[in-house]
Amino acid sequence: MDQAWIPLLLSLKVAGLATLLVLLAGTALGFLLARRPFPGREVLDALCTLPMVLPPTVLGYYLLVLLGRRGALGGFLDRTFGIQLIFTWQGAVIAASIVSFPLALKAARAAFEQVDPQYERAARTLGVSDLGVFFRVTLPLAWRGILAGTLLAFARALGEFGATLMVAGSIPGRTQTLSVAVYEAVQAGQDGLATTLVIVTSTTCLLVLLVAARLLRGHDARSAGREPWP
Repeated sequence: MDQAWIPLLLSLKVAGLATLLVLLAGTALGFLLARRPFPGREVLDALCTLPMVLPPTVLGYYLLVLLGRRGALGGFLDRTFGIQLIFTWQGAVIAASIVSFPLALKAARAAFEQVDPQYERAARTLGVSDLGVFFRVTLPLAWRGILAGTLLAFARALGEFGATLMVAGSIPGRTQTLSVAVYEAVQAGQDGLATTLVIVTSTTCLLVLLVAARLLRGHDARSAGREPWP
């Protein structure tokens, strides 16, 4: 049974940390793209969405080039701090973050774009600062959409395989996540273990998707005016 629980716990840790990163970065960038017109805005949006459509192996290769000992970031971290990200669970977090980031970004941008600017202007006329408007008006009105996107990002990070395998490898107990463990079990002919891992992964992702769908329905209902704001 440990063969199923250890990859599950590692996957939850990796997906949880990756989700926290994409929540913060996706919310900030989503607000910027939704509220601050600037030259090249759609180009930036396309670049940030690219991990959603790139083959995982291509994305994994880019990460290897960037994070490897000879890479720009990996070489700097190794020389300066002695930090190596390749074949570590931290590398798996980075891979999961990059792959799941577009889901959080797209949801956050859409949620902010659906917030009526009149509420924000009304708050400013009452003397509320821009930071106060964001935390007291904009974010409370957009939180359902942001949270739904975050849950989708968590599900994507939990099931990430290709980029994670290339960057973090498959070291049991250290970098072997659920999806990688399924692949290894199938390759080793351990059908029983593979079935258990598949059921655990599918059930977890299904629950996350159901919660995200419920939040999105609530967000759409509020945006359409079918529910009063609290």
